[in-house]
Amino acid sequence: MKRLFSILAITGMMVFGTANATTIASTTTTTTVATTITQDDAAPAETLGFHQELKKRFIEGGPGFMGIVLLCLILGLAIAIERIIFLNLSTTNTKKLTQDVEDALASGGVEAAKEVCRNTKGPVASIYYQGLDRTDEGLDAAEKAVVAYGGVQMGQLEKNVSWISLFIALAPMLGFMGTVIGMIQAFDKIEAAGDMQPSLVAGGIKVALLTTVFGLVVAIILQIFYNYIIAKIDSIVNNMEDASITLMDLLIRHKK
Repeated sequence: MKRLFSILAITGMMVFGTANATTIASTTTTTTVATTITQDDAAPAETLGFHQELKKRFIEGGPGFMGIVLLCLILGLAIAIERIIFLNLSTTNTKKLTQDVEDALASGGVEAAKEVCRNTKGPVASIYYQGLDRTDEGLDAAEKAVVAYGGVQMGQLEKNVSWISLFIALAPMLGFMGTVIGMIQAFDKIEAAGDMQPSLVAGGIKVALLTTVFGLVVAIILQIFYNYIIAKIDSIVNNMEDASITLMDLLIRHKK
């Protein structure tokens, strides 16, 4: 009886072990197959990164026109960033400056007000200083100085902005020129082959489309910066005009 029980126990253990081994083997095989299938499915889905794709398209578009368009982008961005930094540094708290000048006029006279303007950065402070500096010559002379120096400050704010608009117009035109040249190359290949085959014209049309797209992208990027700069200049100019009127009112009250 004990021997029969031992045989049954050993047989059960063997059957259970075999089943476990089969299950593990099946699971391992299934996992391996699934992993292989996943890898096979993922392999075609692998795509180039943004920088690699951009580099590839840039080379396919031709280094000639694409390089010139890229140069327009670099120069345009350099000027735009310089203007943005300059305009942000030129922005001042006009209300605080006006209050400080008014307090200085009331307490220390014109010289104290000029000292406040001298220690403040920005075009508004410079206009205030020029107006205060001509106070001894009369209100008319002060007003003329404010108007004249306001034009000078406006010219400094708008410095080099026209170059950005030039690059905005130039980039798409260069792209369109690349398009025309690419189409001419495509028709030259058709003429040389004497047959209309898609493979002959695909390269030229691809170059044409890539140069156009790249030129339009450059123009869009620079246009965004250009609009921001123009809006910033308009805001500073409006503050300058309001500050000029306020300064003349302060000088009139001070003369009284």
